[in-house]
Amino acid sequence: MNNTSAQSTASTVFIHSLIFAFPFLLLITRPGVGLCSFAFLITAVVYHRRGWPELLRHLTEIRGVLIAFGAVLLLALFLGLLSGDGRLRDLEKPFRMLAASTVMLTVLACRPSRKALWWGLIAGAVAGAVFIAYQRWGMGVERPGGLINSITFGDIMLCMALMCLAGTLDFAGRAAIWPGLGALAGLTGSIASGTRGGWVAILFSVVLLVRYGHVLRGRLRKGLALLALALLVSTYFIPQTGARERIDEGISDVQQYFSGGPSYTSVGIRLELWRSALQLIERHPLLGASIPTVKAEMQELVKSGRVHPYVLEFEHFHNDILQATVFGGVAGLVAWGATLLMPFLFFRAQMHRGGGARAPALAGMLLVLSYFSFGLTEVIFWSVRSNMFYAMMLFLLAGLCLNAKEEAR
Repeated sequence: MNNTSAQSTASTVFIHSLIFAFPFLLLITRPGVGLCSFAFLITAVVYHRRGWPELLRHLTEIRGVLIAFGAVLLLALFLGLLSGDGRLRDLEKPFRMLAASTVMLTVLACRPSRKALWWGLIAGAVAGAVFIAYQRWGMGVERPGGLINSITFGDIMLCMALMCLAGTLDFAGRAAIWPGLGALAGLTGSIASGTRGGWVAILFSVVLLVRYGHVLRGRLRKGLALLALALLVSTYFIPQTGARERIDEGISDVQQYFSGGPSYTSVGIRLELWRSALQLIERHPLLGASIPTVKAEMQELVKSGRVHPYVLEFEHFHNDILQATVFGGVAGLVAWGATLLMPFLFFRAQMHRGGGARAPALAGMLLVLSYFSFGLTEVIFWSVRSNMFYAMMLFLLAGLCLNAKEEAR
């Protein structure tokens, strides 16, 4: 074997290992996401002579996605310079999310197999499920979250489960059982975390899968999808999962809140935070307000008796739409919404092209839809880990879709 061949083999092994490691290390290590993002960045720099021409060739298709993430960063910079009261600290997340486009550059340059991602998702879902199940039923932790917040852990596990289901399209015959196993493991991990708000994503995903149900060809794939749905429904009837208790508790919380009863409950707190957010948005509708301003105005609302004092205990408003509008106004809401809408439209266009792009395109739509759903009851974009998972996975799937288009030629 000559030196050129050896280098090519080594680079192939490296890129496939990196893609596998990204979802595998996500939930079971602390530095996994950071190390993978740095490795993608360095790889993109090394292979920039291959990556840039490929990006320029597909720029028309992916331009809207890049503009959306760039707009969020520019708006954060503008608001920081305009206010001068600490908003520049908010640049880290939008900068790192835009920088995640280097993942796409790497994929376009190295043209890895899609199987590396699917196996990484399968392994990550299984590892996460084992980790969280041990915490829940082995250690007796009521709301386990692995190394992070239980809600974020459960939401990401559910997202990985749905993407594994999409991954069955790239596995022929009975081999589809492996991503099916990943989907079931992801659902199990989500259930074990006790996360309740993320279940909204199931409803949206069912609608999407029904719309594109024809791509889940074969009895095995359709059977796996039905089995996953049956697993979710069955948790209501299994006391050990705590699902029925959590659902009944949520219904009771809503009834108590609107009847004037105790509101310091999981759902009641959210409803009060949302009411507070709406009052703040009325004061700064166009460009929102900075963190110090929001804190000061929240204290004012509490002193005037317009909201309950416990709202001051929480760092965010448990809703991505309200969070974006409070701190960025209508401009912030539009910019944030574009980072969901533009990728969804991109993946939908790739889905309609068919061929090898179907699996990553369906996974991409499920990713975007899941994050939108999670954000209805939680600020899923709050933590850096959750932000980076969304951006890196989005650009990875986008790169795989564009590569599939080249393969079809």
